[in-house]
Amino acid sequence: MYFVYLLECKDGSLYTGITTDVARRLAEHKKGVGGHYTRAKGARRILYSEQAKSRSIALKREAEIKKWPRKKKLELLRM
Repeated sequence: MYFVYLLECKDGSLYTGITTDVARRLAEHKKGVGGHYTRAKGARRILYSEQAKSRSIALKREAEIKKWPRKKKLELLRM
């Protein structure tokens, strides 16, 4: 099972990614392991996650969300 997640960085920006374990991935981001973006910006907390049945589906959803403007990502959090 894969998850697509939105993470809040210390500067208030949003990062979108995929993982099989959200808690583990957050810990990795906080340690500076993984994405260059979160290494530079610092990870604060997971704001949103959703399950995907396969890696392929998760990657497609991640790509879709990454194209969205910040306003639309914030609307997703309110759902």
